[in-house]
Amino acid sequence: MNVLVTGGAGYIGSHTAKFLAQAGLQPIVLDNLKRGHRSAVKWGPLIEADLGDRPALEKAFEQYPIEAVLHFAAFAYVGESMQAPELYFRNNVVNTLNLLDVMREKRVRKIVFSSTCATYGNPLRIPIDEDHIQDPVNPYGESKRMVERLLHWYGTIYRLQWVALRYFNAAGADPEGDLVEDHNPETHLIPVAISAAKHLGKALEVYGTDYATPDGTAIRDYLHVTDLAAAHLAAIRYLDAGGASTAFNLGTGEGHSVRDVVAAIERVSGKTVPLREVARRPGDPACLIADPAKSGKLLGWRPQHSGLDEIVETAWRAGLKSP
Repeated sequence: MNVLVTGGAGYIGSHTAKFLAQAGLQPIVLDNLKRGHRSAVKWGPLIEADLGDRPALEKAFEQYPIEAVLHFAAFAYVGESMQAPELYFRNNVVNTLNLLDVMREKRVRKIVFSSTCATYGNPLRIPIDEDHIQDPVNPYGESKRMVERLLHWYGTIYRLQWVALRYFNAAGADPEGDLVEDHNPETHLIPVAISAAKHLGKALEVYGTDYATPDGTAIRDYLHVTDLAAAHLAAIRYLDAGGASTAFNLGTGEGHSVRDVVAAIERVSGKTVPLREVARRPGDPACLIADPAKSGKLLGWRPQHSGLDEIVETAWRAGLKSP
């Protein structure tokens, strides 16, 4: 099966492309390389193009007999979305509409969409199941919810088969060392904390210590990127078997605070993480923990590598090239 992987030069997309190739599928990566890395495309061809470029997108579908799409291409910084929402609605929503229209034109009817727990906003209950109201508190989450609605209506009207995977917090790195987490700027907690432990930059800024959580810091459900990749393969197989279009949470059902993560890094590395407490960031809920029961039942997917220490260990090893 040829699978178009949009955003496949990015963090999660590249790990998933590797996983697909190992399972015998052929990833065809489409990425504009503005935030992805050419060096991360190792398991199939790279089409350097933007989803907003319809002729280039049509050419990609004509060049390869695409049978399914994994759609990762999006901007994903909450803080940036609060400062420049127009970037998020144009890139994440308008460009997805372009992709869906080309898929319809080329009669490709299967898509797995990279969604997010940010569509839920401030949760009314923990853990969060898929029936929880979606009420985003930032433009990033809103843009992802809007795409989910596009998928719903294209499914209803044009018979598109879709799965929306609502990630909680992706973390860790390829255990075999082929891929790392490399964002610019880097905003994810674990790599930033590791850099602080190595004294490669400033102290780790802890955004908010006054949340209504046991230690005052925000709690998140961390999921190893390899487990995320496995979920995408499971979603393709689910659609191939005639599974109904729907959304799934991807998480472990267990939450860890910022201080828990810092303690794990210090435990794994034997180094101290210098901290600086600062104000909360706008758009950050206090606690986000998944109820992953639906994905376990219908996708047959369960995290295998998402213990906090294992996540931290793979991230630490990936950064050992730095002193």
